[in-house]
Amino acid sequence: MLGLALTWLLVVSLVLGMSWQLGKTMVQETNMSHLRYEATLLADEVTQQIELRFEALERLREMIGETDDADWISYQLRQNDSLLAWFEGVVVANREGEIVADWPAIVGRVGLQSAELEYFRMLRGTRRPYVSEPFIGRASGVSMVLVGVPRFTIQGDFDGIVGGVLRLDSGGIFSRLAKVRLGEKGYAGVATASGKILYHPERSLITGPVPSKDFNPWLDLALDGWEGDTTGPLLNGQTALQSYAQVWPASWVVGLYLPLEQAQLPLANFIQKLWWLWVSLALLMMPLLWWMLGRELTPLRHLEKQIGEVGLGHRENVSLATNMQELQQVASTFNRVEEERQLLLGNLQEREAFLDSVLNAAPQGMFVANIKGDITYMNPALLEMLGISADLPMETWLTQIHNDDIEGAQDMWLHSLRTGIDFIRQLRFLRSDEELLWLDIHARVVMLSQAGHTLGLVGVVKDITERREQEALQRWEAEHDPLTGLLNRRGFERRLEEAFADFQKTSTPSALLLFDLDHFKPINDEGGHALGDEMLRRIAQVVAWEVRRSDHVARQGGDEFGVLLPSCTLSQAKRIAESLRQAVGEVSVTHQGKEYMVTLSIGVTTFDETDSSVSHVLARADAGSYEAKGKGRDGVVINMPHSQKDVIEHFDPFK
Repeated sequence: MLGLALTWLLVVSLVLGMSWQLGKTMVQETNMSHLRYEATLLADEVTQQIELRFEALERLREMIGETDDADWISYQLRQNDSLLAWFEGVVVANREGEIVADWPAIVGRVGLQSAELEYFRMLRGTRRPYVSEPFIGRASGVSMVLVGVPRFTIQGDFDGIVGGVLRLDSGGIFSRLAKVRLGEKGYAGVATASGKILYHPERSLITGPVPSKDFNPWLDLALDGWEGDTTGPLLNGQTALQSYAQVWPASWVVGLYLPLEQAQLPLANFIQKLWWLWVSLALLMMPLLWWMLGRELTPLRHLEKQIGEVGLGHRENVSLATNMQELQQVASTFNRVEEERQLLLGNLQEREAFLDSVLNAAPQGMFVANIKGDITYMNPALLEMLGISADLPMETWLTQIHNDDIEGAQDMWLHSLRTGIDFIRQLRFLRSDEELLWLDIHARVVMLSQAGHTLGLVGVVKDITERREQEALQRWEAEHDPLTGLLNRRGFERRLEEAFADFQKTSTPSALLLFDLDHFKPINDEGGHALGDEMLRRIAQVVAWEVRRSDHVARQGGDEFGVLLPSCTLSQAKRIAESLRQAVGEVSVTHQGKEYMVTLSIGVTTFDETDSSVSHVLARADAGSYEAKGKGRDGVVINMPHSQKDVIEHFDPFK
């Protein structure tokens, strides 16, 4: 039922939409034709009015003749009093532009000079009838235009003008325009070719400029002589149908304007009424359609019910008592598909049972994940390895993965699901009993061979904790001295190379101390190697205690030691070297009642810009150590390139 209602609504909307579009086009064309006719008619009427006024002024000019006698001219003006039906006033000027007579007489108008005014210059220059630009009368102070004809002598020379004054704030020539009715908001307007408004329903706009070319380019074309119709903007922001016609004798433009909203209003009202008619019809037809549809769909409901019962296992197939061949074919096809589904379901259950047996019996940890990446199965071996139960949510045991490994593992897991490549990762897992495991995980994406769709992942998990611990021990032993636990020569040189690389990149200062033990040989010779080893262990503990946690202490062999001081200035290195010398000087071992002590001869240097390799730094520090030993032992020598050596000497009781 809802589908029928939506279909009905869609059809009605499409029909009304097409009607609206076609109606808009027809309404616009009809109104455009009407505007074109009205504009032409109005322009013709105004043209006729102008030409009649030209003819009347020319007749008056013939009656006046060539005389400049003001009395005679005034007499003729009074005799042609009927001209006041067409003009608000009539004036006559001589060849110098002086007003010699007017009618009706207005105080101050006779005697005015008009030689420099626009209309006088145009009449004198063109020697043809002319309608002036709008101006403010100097005597009356109102907006007006002058319709004028030139006067000539017998020889044809210019002899002045005869002009009729038209006021723009009253009826007269534009009275017909005021009666034009274009609905509630349509109107007519008149402008000069120079862009001055002569008539507009909004009186405040008269004698003002027309809108700019950017605002209404069609009006600008009309001012240049174009006639036609178009659609354009109005001053109030509305869009309107516009038609333009020319009044050629006066160089005026008549424009008619009809807002598009008003032109389309009858069509909008019609479409709205049509819409409610269709809605009413639909509401009346809905109960009938509902009954007819329910009757036709009864067999389909029976089919739906039987399919549901098959899905619940309450029946094996569907059976319909209907004459509709289509539903009979649907029922037959469903029964065939259901038989095939049952057969495939049986095969699938057998395979699942076999797979469960294999996974449960496997000694290695194994898991299965779905297409979303959620792990849906873990075999008993994996559950025992991780120390978790089968019903523990995935979100819970994921938190037991080491923080440094979880983010990278998740990114790789999602990448494998997207691309189909194998997931291979080693990570740490903290069991509930606080035992940390190293796990090696290898999972492969399972895809359908024909369609290529991803089904999920199957993976194997190995416990490699013992192997990783053995590897870590081997790495530690490779770089540490077994007697003292300090770095050996190999481990010390690797860290020295790393610090030198940082210095070359970032100029981070680092210092190097090299020293060997003074008077160590008697301890080995008299007390044996066991006593010597004990002395080395004690010295190693003291040195490691005295330096910073970030420093690296190494026993490079025999009684030779080195200390790398990263991010350390030369002054800091001198203080650390002196503290080492003093601390080691207090260490002693005893054998057969005799106490043995040693001192340090320390060479100190720092990385320098002139160093091209670590060997240069080692050579400087070693030279400083030998120089300290040569100066009497138990001392510190600062050995820097291109500088005086700084020697710290101390008294050696064994010297």
